[in-house]
Amino acid sequence: METIHDTRHPFLTSFTRGYAFKVLMLVFLVLLLLIPLNMIRGLVNERGRTAASAESDIMEAWGKELIQAGPIITIPGVKTEELITRTEKEGERAEILKTPFMLVISPRTLSIEGNFKTEVRRRGIFSVPLFSGTLTLSGSFDPAAAVAALLPRESVSADQAELVIALSGQKGIRKINTSNWGNDELFFQPGNRGHNLFNYSRDYAPRTGSGGIYAALPPLKTEGETEFNISIEIQGGQLIRVLPAAQDTHVSISSDWPSPSFQGAFLPNESVIDDTGFSASWDISYLSRDIPLFFTKYHQNDYGYEGSLFGVNFFRSIDTYSLNTRAVKYAVLFLIVPFLTLFLLEIFTKRRIHPVPYLLSGIGNAVFYLLLLSLSEQIPFYAAYLAAALAVTIMLTLYSRSLLPSWNKSWYMGLVVTLSYILLYAVLNAESYALLIGSVGTFLVIALVMFLTRRLEWYGQEN
Repeated sequence: METIHDTRHPFLTSFTRGYAFKVLMLVFLVLLLLIPLNMIRGLVNERGRTAASAESDIMEAWGKELIQAGPIITIPGVKTEELITRTEKEGERAEILKTPFMLVISPRTLSIEGNFKTEVRRRGIFSVPLFSGTLTLSGSFDPAAAVAALLPRESVSADQAELVIALSGQKGIRKINTSNWGNDELFFQPGNRGHNLFNYSRDYAPRTGSGGIYAALPPLKTEGETEFNISIEIQGGQLIRVLPAAQDTHVSISSDWPSPSFQGAFLPNESVIDDTGFSASWDISYLSRDIPLFFTKYHQNDYGYEGSLFGVNFFRSIDTYSLNTRAVKYAVLFLIVPFLTLFLLEIFTKRRIHPVPYLLSGIGNAVFYLLLLSLSEQIPFYAAYLAAALAVTIMLTLYSRSLLPSWNKSWYMGLVVTLSYILLYAVLNAESYALLIGSVGTFLVIALVMFLTRRLEWYGQEN
């Protein structure tokens, strides 16, 4: 059969049959495949939100994150002022103005000890780490300096003093084992009497320290120290945060969770982590944070000391959805790899490949991320990654064999795709070096393509 050439537009004919046109076509296909990749990225985000919602539902029934502040002493007081007014009719008149306030006193010493056991609760395919155990608060108060610092017109009612412990919620409190104040025993009631010591935000959801417990104190001694010892059985999930409210604060937290992540304003002085769990301790002076030892409070507004919170996250070493999100972020780079491989094989085998096989190979590579997401929800991430990568590699290798005349060049597709998935896995598991690995890998790919195509006639063969 005779091939008919269009001689009216020789440049256009030469350009469309040349490799430069094929490269432009490949760029168009990459841009076109961004549509399904964005859909997959949206699906990953949606599944992540579904998992977060399931975790929230589990924790709502069990107990929220454990965020603790206090104890503090609150004493109601009154500031008495004499207001003198003058009028032409009545002349000078004195009026007594009384303004209520609250005297807030922090402990002189505070020791917080928490010992927790963990378990993983599931709802469907989603899970969340939960903990339960004992939180012990002990230390001493000395209100002498706070009372002595009152202004002459300020007075407090020491017989109405209360001890307040702020928490992120009520549901996690199981019972109070010990509640000693000197030689007396305290009776705690739910609530923190409006003393919200923190506003904690996580995952775009603010959590106010609106929970807690409080107890009326015996007639308060304004001189000398009074020791306290409070033991609470409590449970929660995902994280623990503590506010260093005392002049000298010591915190010790231990658990059987093997992968803690220490977060917040202070890192532990000492920590031990092994396969059986962890233990960590903090020693914090009041000079290290911006919480006063005592102050008067005239308005019922939040305190806003959340900047000094610290503690530990019950971190899961493999977070499926964060890894899937990171994988999709690099999808465009690894989408180009099979395109370049087919393009080079087309050059060296001198067998032209239609744009449709390029498009199908790109779609096959995009399906990898969908397989990875669905499989990683059912099996461990490394197994899901291996299964998805192996399936796509075999598919692309066999498909390239159908496009090329023999296995002599077809097996290069399997090799290149395998190396690209190995590189992607290294990027996912080396978060600190992800940018370095990705940039070096991209540089090497571009350098290799430039070397292999350095003598290529991009406009095709000259007539």
